[in-house]
Amino acid sequence: MAVKRFVSWNVNGIRACLGKDFYESFASLDADIFCLQETKMQEGQAELNLDGYHQYWNYAEKKGYSGTAVFSREEPISVSYGLGIPEHDTEGRVITLEFDDYYFITVYVPNARDGLVRLDYRMEWEDAFRNYIVELDKKKPVIFCGDLNVAHKEIDLKNPKTNRKNPGFTDEERGKFSEMLESGFVDTFRYFYPDLEGVYSWWSYRFSARAKNAGWRIDYFIVSERLKENLKDAKIHNEIFGSDHCPVEVEIEL
Repeated sequence: MAVKRFVSWNVNGIRACLGKDFYESFASLDADIFCLQETKMQEGQAELNLDGYHQYWNYAEKKGYSGTAVFSREEPISVSYGLGIPEHDTEGRVITLEFDDYYFITVYVPNARDGLVRLDYRMEWEDAFRNYIVELDKKKPVIFCGDLNVAHKEIDLKNPKTNRKNPGFTDEERGKFSEMLESGFVDTFRYFYPDLEGVYSWWSYRFSARAKNAGWRIDYFIVSERLKENLKDAKIHNEIFGSDHCPVEVEIEL
């Protein structure tokens, strides 16, 4: 067994992020698997030169929107894109890599949007994704990461009182997150730091939110319950800029 380092980052447009020291950040994090969400590009719009990594991309049908990518040093046994459900698979939100001893998934969960206009769809998505990971977990342990677009508890955002019914902090979204954990999964950052306050992974571009650290923790690494003893460390790299999100990391002995 060896300790593997996994990193996830919502880059909010990879083409923009490439001009903001992306390669330097990528090299410094030195991940075995590195995942992106919100790539906002179509095939052929950018070439990433990442020697030593196998690249897998899932593009949204809509241009300049959503999208995910995974870069892995080890070649997986198989790769699949989406959940296998047509109505959920047009936005490039899921990539699954299968390895000998585990499944690895990156996911970009739909935003409920202003006015919660997409909350009902979000609830359908949550159920479909939870069913997907529960089925995989029956075969071998699951590690998944990404922008899950929810702050689970009040400790996970700066201003819980004023955001109570806003997208990403509704009772409905938080309840689905709890339901997912209760299905046999662990929030790796809270496993190590159950009471740590003031650590966030996303800040609005408005109102100097990052300078004031008025943020949200909405980017996660979640693992199957039975991998809990294999967890070595979890980090949120709020020292790294280039997006309105920062990278998050977990180290696991596998």
